[in-house]
Amino acid sequence: MFEVQTGPDGLPRCRWCVAHDDYVEYHDTEWGFPVADDTRLFEKLCLEGFQSGLSWLTILRKREAFRRGFSMFDIAAVAGFGPADVDQLLQDSSIVRHRGKIEACVNNANRSLELIADEGSLAHFVWRYEPDRADPHRTTSPEAVAMARELKSRGFRFVGPTTSYAFMQSMGLVNDHIDGCYVREIVDTARKAFARPI
Repeated sequence: MFEVQTGPDGLPRCRWCVAHDDYVEYHDTEWGFPVADDTRLFEKLCLEGFQSGLSWLTILRKREAFRRGFSMFDIAAVAGFGPADVDQLLQDSSIVRHRGKIEACVNNANRSLELIADEGSLAHFVWRYEPDRADPHRTTSPEAVAMARELKSRGFRFVGPTTSYAFMQSMGLVNDHIDGCYVREIVDTARKAFARPI
């Protein structure tokens, strides 16, 4: 997993992505690039929760269906979901039909609105947990543990340390592209130009 592999196009990439075209696209254009948009941050928190016990590829392939079902992850819209909306989502075979995870997304939308009222934005909150350095050989970090603890104290669900670290990796709080991966330098450049929302 923690190796570089050359793809059919001759470009070296993190080995975990090369087996599937949709993984390659996600790896090359999204994973590790810094994000400050609250809607995207909320979406990723939700999808990381849905991934629990599943592969990211499964969630990635259902992402557009999740976006349709969850009002494009508009935080206020999802916060307004009621029991009928949850029941409708449980009938939608194009997403992962898990009541606990669906209800967690609705709960987390409400908690996100509270956090935004306190902090100004989700981005302002999460970027204060940016680790000092990346380490692609780990699955969590002290910062991820701290972020998960704070989110749980605020009532968020499905936000453990491993989930929080995967969130950090994907949203660019760390650059965990392996040395030798051609995207690593591109992400480094993007992170250097990124204005931290703090």
